[in-house]
This record gives sequence, C-alpha cells and structure tokens, in this order.
Amino acid sequence: MRFMMFMIPRVYQPGTPAGEKAGERFAPPAETVARMMKYNEELAKAGALIALDGLHPDSRGARVAFAAGKPKVTDGPFIEAKEVIGGYWMIEAKSMEEAVGWARRCPAADGDVIEVRQVFEVSEFPEDVRKAAENPTVRAQVEQRKAS
Repeated sequence: MRFMMFMIPRVYQPGTPAGEKAGERFAPPAETVARMMKYNEELAKAGALIALDGLHPDSRGARVAFAAGKPKVTDGPFIEAKEVIGGYWMIEAKSMEEAVGWARRCPAADGDVIEVRQVFEVSEFPEDVRKAAENPTVRAQVEQRKAS
C-alpha cells in the first residue's frame, strides 16, 4: 500500500511568532537537514521510500478554487489556512500502522505535525470507474517518470 506523509511544520503555521516563522528565504539549519536526510536514508534502505520533496512557503503559492464552474485564483499567503504543508514523503508500507510507525520515527521539531494518508489504488474502485480512469497517455507519462 502507498501512503503520503505530509509534513506540516510549525514554522509555516499561523500563530507562530514572527521571528520563528519561515520567510521567503527560509532554509533550515544544516544539522536539521542532516538529521532528516538520515531518516530519509532509513526509509530508502528499508525499500519504503517512493518519493519526497519539500515545498516553498504558501506565500509563494496560489490556490485555484472552483464555484459555479469558474476558477478563482488566490495568491498566497492564505490567511485562513490553519495548516500549511511544507513537504511530503510517498512511502510503501504493509499497513497504516507501519506507515504511522515511520512517521513516529521522523526527527521532526517541536510543534511539527505529520499527517499520514493512504493513497487510493485504481484497483480499489468499481470496474466502471477503473475503465473511466484508464488513460494510456497519462499512464505512459507516469511510468516514464518512475523510470527516470
């Protein structure tokens, strides 16, 4: 089973004191990155790591909301946001318990949160939905990205 683990860092959240909040040029301390890379290496050595990336702060993002069939774009930061995703891991695990076990081992900072969510597999859907979801162009692109 595949799981997404979303990192919700305290430094991106509303209510974080200004001096501690992630800014435009936010870079964590090298020792923090080193601890996180050791954790990522453990995931990789266990064969659990599929993908991972960090994300820029929401101040550099945009949201596209849909109402009445029309998109509305809002540039960040998103004042109403209670939690801002700072990065993610895509992992392979045998169960939710195993995925949560990996999240518990993360060297996260005080106040950080990791949300763990199972990824839907096409095989979980009824046959008519699986047929509607089949798209050779999309599948080829995804497979090509996996291979590179």
